[in-house]
Amino acid sequence: MMYALYLSAYHERKFWFSNRQELEREITFQGDSAIYYSYYKDMLKAPSFERGVYELTHNNKTVSLKTINAVQQMSLYPELIASVLYQATGSNEIIEPVYFYIGIVFGLQGIYVTALFVTSWLMSGTWLAGMLTVAWFIINRVDTTRIEYSIPLRENWALPYFACQIAALTGYLKSNLNTYGERFCYLLMSASTYTFMMMWEYSHYLLFLQAISLFLLDSFSLEQSEKVHEVYKIYIFSLFLGYLLQFENSALLVSPLLSLVVALMLAKCLQLNVKKGTFIAKIMKVINFYLVCTLTVTLNIIMKMFVPHKENGHMLKFLEVKFGLNMTKNFTMNWLLCQESLQAPSQDFFLRLTQSSLLPFYVLVLIICFLSMMQVIFRRINGKSLKETITLEDGRIGGRPEIIYHVIHTILLGSLAMVIEGLKYLWTPYVCMLAAFGVCSPELWMTLFKWLRLRTVHPVLLALILSMAVPTIIGLSLWKEFFPRLMTELMELQEFYDPDTVELMTWIKRQAPVAAVFAGSPQLMGAIKLCTGWMVTSLPLYNDDDLLKRNENIYQIYSKRSAEDIYKILTSYKANYLIIEDAICNEVGTMRGCRVKDLLDIANGHVVCEEGDKLTYSKYGRFCHEVKINYSPYVNYFTRVYWNRSYFVYKINTVISFQS
Repeated sequence: MMYALYLSAYHERKFWFSNRQELEREITFQGDSAIYYSYYKDMLKAPSFERGVYELTHNNKTVSLKTINAVQQMSLYPELIASVLYQATGSNEIIEPVYFYIGIVFGLQGIYVTALFVTSWLMSGTWLAGMLTVAWFIINRVDTTRIEYSIPLRENWALPYFACQIAALTGYLKSNLNTYGERFCYLLMSASTYTFMMMWEYSHYLLFLQAISLFLLDSFSLEQSEKVHEVYKIYIFSLFLGYLLQFENSALLVSPLLSLVVALMLAKCLQLNVKKGTFIAKIMKVINFYLVCTLTVTLNIIMKMFVPHKENGHMLKFLEVKFGLNMTKNFTMNWLLCQESLQAPSQDFFLRLTQSSLLPFYVLVLIICFLSMMQVIFRRINGKSLKETITLEDGRIGGRPEIIYHVIHTILLGSLAMVIEGLKYLWTPYVCMLAAFGVCSPELWMTLFKWLRLRTVHPVLLALILSMAVPTIIGLSLWKEFFPRLMTELMELQEFYDPDTVELMTWIKRQAPVAAVFAGSPQLMGAIKLCTGWMVTSLPLYNDDDLLKRNENIYQIYSKRSAEDIYKILTSYKANYLIIEDAICNEVGTMRGCRVKDLLDIANGHVVCEEGDKLTYSKYGRFCHEVKINYSPYVNYFTRVYWNRSYFVYKINTVISFQS
């Protein structure tokens, strides 16, 4: 609750939210966040819930010449739930819709840190670990969450449920869990897995990584095999229930998660009972591993052959270019590569984690847990018997099933985060939880002392002392250094000032016809859809090939193309108005070759991209500059109807014949 209230207070101070008009509040929702919130508004305006859902699933009022199932394509289940709760609880008489919406998201963030708290507590056995986890999470919130920048993002709705699922899974994998606790963890895990899958379209990829971690755990920790296969059943149930309730979403059927789980089930049926530790048992392990990998790939290929689905070709092409397997001049691919969230993490990211002492302790804990885990695995491979119940004196933290799972999972997530910075929001909360668990766990210190053969002081006593002293010292140092900063942030009154956008939206609502269609950058189109409700030609969404193609075509207004070419592109989407943004037209990018106009010139062949390419001069000037000068042939196609310091709005004329 305190964290949710902290977020609410910080948001109020950052945007001065309560003192702004509705239009100014809505402008704070940027990009795809604006689209999500606009559908929440549409649901509240609908005469009934059923009618609202129908209009969203057969939506032809957002993108011109396109009818979309917005609920399926954009995972709008959070907005459906929020709208139902707002009206069913009678909150429309108490609180404004926007406060109710962001209040739910902030509440979920409170659940998020609570789940991390519980997970760390379950692993270490002390609440100190939970407190330290939350402290590191809040101090490093720039790298743990995007809630400050984009409240309605799908991950802000989904990741709290994933954190609950991980907490339940951690408890479920513990060896000393009683029957009632095991049953509770199983039910919580089932509910949170399904909810997570419904909230975020990319959730099955994250669950795929989790399934790989559990598969490796099953391979190394034989006594937990039955529990792991119960988790596989939860995956299958969630996938098929999600498939049915997400309008037969074929992406779930062709997901690698389903292929892996089915392969694991088949491999289990084919397993032979062989005495552990023998040479044959080791060979069978290798064969089983190879069989699972082969079956997974084969099943995925077969499913894609027989199940009609929208192939995310742009994702595969992006990964090829990202890892240097291919070169391209394609605008969309290069534009994605230039996005900060899709690049490798910067040095500042690691510096911030180090300054808060998080990264050094995480590395220490990970190394100790990993080495202990490998030690246990090699003993099992060699057929040595190990105690089923691990005590503190054993100093064998890597023998606990939940620790093996978390070590594998954090390594997988960390490997991805080292390649794509946007994935750090999945990994860094894990770093906070694992580091806090380690320094607060007597077992970890005991494992270290066993290796060091400490004899001068009783190792158990020293481990217990350090497990309390180290987190206390860390907590006090964090309090001294970072608490004043957090209080300063809450006291400082910031201001979000964007009068040009407010003026533009006001003009559109007052002057533009209701049936008008606007064309411009996807980010601006998202804001127009939210603030005015007018139809647009494109959206800031990157999971649909058709929308990506539209975005590329509309962005041609910033290229060196003729007025006739631009006119043909815009009229093909039935656009009535064109909006030129001065910030894009006169962009001064910090990264070489990443400005929108540079990427367009490369894609259109108007500049040298690589050695050996020929330089092609365009006989036309840059359209966004030329159209402002008001000379023929531009005035024949476009008439300026509004402008301010940031935006130029042109009405697209009805032209009978084109001039050469």
